[in-house]
Amino acid sequence: MPQQTKKSRQTTNDPVETSVPAPLPLKLSLEENLQEFNRRIGSSSDIVIRHYKSEAKPPLTLAFIYIDGLVNADTVNQAVLQSLMENSTLNGDQMTTEAAFDLIKEHILPVGGVKEARTLEVLLPLLFDGYTLILFEGLQVALAADTSGWEKRSINEPTSQGVIRGPKEGFTESLRTGTSMLRRRLKTADLRIEEYTVGQRTGTGIALVYLKGLASEQVLTEIRRRLNAINTDAILESNYIEEFIQDGGLTPFPTIQNTERPDAMAGGILEGQVGIVIDGTPFALLAPSTFFNFFQSSEDYYQRYDISSFLRLIRYGAFFVSMLLPALYIAVTTFHQEMLPTTLLISLAAQREGVPLPAFAEALLMELTFDVLREAGVRMPRTIGPAISIVGALVLGQAAVQAGLVSAAMVIVVSFTAISNFVIPSLAIANSIRLIRFVMMFIAASLGLFGIMSFLMVLLIHMAGLRSFGVPYLSPVAPMIPRYLKDIFIRVPLWSMNMRPKTNLGKETRRQAPNQKPQPVENAANPSPAQPKPQGEGPA
Repeated sequence: MPQQTKKSRQTTNDPVETSVPAPLPLKLSLEENLQEFNRRIGSSSDIVIRHYKSEAKPPLTLAFIYIDGLVNADTVNQAVLQSLMENSTLNGDQMTTEAAFDLIKEHILPVGGVKEARTLEVLLPLLFDGYTLILFEGLQVALAADTSGWEKRSINEPTSQGVIRGPKEGFTESLRTGTSMLRRRLKTADLRIEEYTVGQRTGTGIALVYLKGLASEQVLTEIRRRLNAINTDAILESNYIEEFIQDGGLTPFPTIQNTERPDAMAGGILEGQVGIVIDGTPFALLAPSTFFNFFQSSEDYYQRYDISSFLRLIRYGAFFVSMLLPALYIAVTTFHQEMLPTTLLISLAAQREGVPLPAFAEALLMELTFDVLREAGVRMPRTIGPAISIVGALVLGQAAVQAGLVSAAMVIVVSFTAISNFVIPSLAIANSIRLIRFVMMFIAASLGLFGIMSFLMVLLIHMAGLRSFGVPYLSPVAPMIPRYLKDIFIRVPLWSMNMRPKTNLGKETRRQAPNQKPQPVENAANPSPAQPKPQGEGPA
């Protein structure tokens, strides 16, 4: 069994608001402590306070505090309340409060996690995490028993990253469920999980997951520093964390991956990346990430390498088509008609004869219309959303052509561009291309092919200067490392990828034994002595 990782729970630096109370130690009086609790959290209907007084002389007076809906009711009733109320030792005479405290902590509570705390600032986050607090009359220390058991979504197939072959389970909104799914896939003592708490008002749990010996210590140090530097009141989704810690500044390109698939995160961690799982969202983060990581799908490794290589090349082609096709159409039809064959030029001219708009306005109108339809399909109820988007696109496109507002060729260009955008497996990079496409259209309408080529050079220089936690965004292409190109544009067979790719901050490590290429048996009836014998046979 893998060794359990010790958790390191950290909080952010200074509070966002100066009105946050200073740490307040517990008082000896139980009634004063309960009054302070009520002052801090108010008289909310879901907060349950239960009193208990033993029959001993002097009597032991306790108070239980928990939040209905965040705890498992059976655990609270049986493991906490019933265990304490039916214990004969606590009801015996000559039992001091200090002795009762030690007895309850060490022997009576049959729960996995029991913590003690001396301040309200420590107890309140535990209360909101589903713990049951036990306060004592006459003691300035309290116990917190782990009784968490709130309702959570069951594990289902990811909705944003579907595959034909591969695991069909995705992360849920539960932080502990996410870390357990990674622990089940990476059954090694080298797996490390560090927990942080970010957000003054939300207290969102964040888990940093990595493999000791594979992840770069420089990257880990930088990620820890950026997480500890976050000083905000709320973290509701993984994009909050992504924007606070990502590199790049003003750039349309994402420098951190997000994924809903545990197998994709496990694969990234095995490559030396660091996973960040956030409580409350099924989308986890992977860093550092290069440009080429966004074109790799977990399904690439679940089917033959030749098919995977072919599909990956299609993705790169779809990237350029989605980014450049409308701009090229505008540039050629506006400035460079001589580049078209005569027959095609005559056909396009005949289609555009009755169109009152220039090519740029025509493309802009169709692109915006398609984006509106796509957003409508996403926001509308799931039962009618696809029908509205498909029917709307067909009806509007056909009606626009018949009305003479746009040409049929423009409908084809915009439709193929949209389809190519859906080919890219990462939604983050696909959305970046949508923004770049509009910029390319403006430049093509102004400067033609010269403007397109100039903008592509500027874009390439910009990408070459990007970093993801110190790792070059275009590595291993820029800087070029030929032996690490086995899993970039194509995927070579798994038996030939003996070494993990090295970044400029990481280290090259071996992932498997060399010389594992399958070799045909020359004589199946008389196998060579070097080959293993089938099970069940005796000595030769």
